[in-house]
Amino acid sequence: MSLRATARLAAAADGTLPVLESDGPLALRRTRGPEPYTRVTVVGAMSAPLGGDRLAIETEVRDRARLLVDAAAATIALPGRGREPAAYELRMTVGEGAVLRWLPEQLVSAAGSDLRTRTTVDLAATARLVLREEQVLGRHGEPPGTLSARLTVRVAGRPLLDQELAYGPGAPGGWDGGAVLGGHRATGQLLVVDPAFGDKPVETRLLGENAVIAPLAGPAALVTAVAPDALALRRLLDAALAELAPF
Repeated sequence: MSLRATARLAAAADGTLPVLESDGPLALRRTRGPEPYTRVTVVGAMSAPLGGDRLAIETEVRDRARLLVDAAAATIALPGRGREPAAYELRMTVGEGAVLRWLPEQLVSAAGSDLRTRTTVDLAATARLVLREEQVLGRHGEPPGTLSARLTVRVAGRPLLDQELAYGPGAPGGWDGGAVLGGHRATGQLLVVDPAFGDKPVETRLLGENAVIAPLAGPAALVTAVAPDALALRRLLDAALAELAPF
């Protein structure tokens, strides 16, 4: 039997969490974090997402609030009994002068799984965002499942980024070729949105051999990386995070 679950949280400028609602396998816990951020950790309460599951997290960062969201462990997409794909949706809104740092652990696409993820972020004009996505294609010694991931970000109602990536046996051909992954099994990106980039955008350049930093047509920078494993990928993105998001 598939699951339907939606967890919700809201952060206020005074450091409180007016909304903190867990649901099903999505357990939200307030944890101690670095000042001045309010920190929430996502704890997996059971194995999910499985095939057919429909999971979602809704996040609101109210005006002038600062919120850090992380996770206690990696999310592992697993095959279910049925043939329906699983869906995992993240919906975020960030108010004026607010900051959201969304830094979960890796998403692992296990063999035989089929997962569709969708992340939608709506930012106010003066909001700031750090968003990290990491995908590991297959556990050790196994092929990947099918994974598609769409990311849509708007600033003051205007599109900033709208992209969709797909990997695994159900994806269009060429996903594992030299122009995409080149045989790597870990891939990810770091998006940093900061009004300061409007006056001084980042320069396009390589970060090591397997990552690139590029400005977006808006107050943002996007880092895209591939790596042989999750540890190497995290090191690349951590280096970019320290450089691009000191706030």
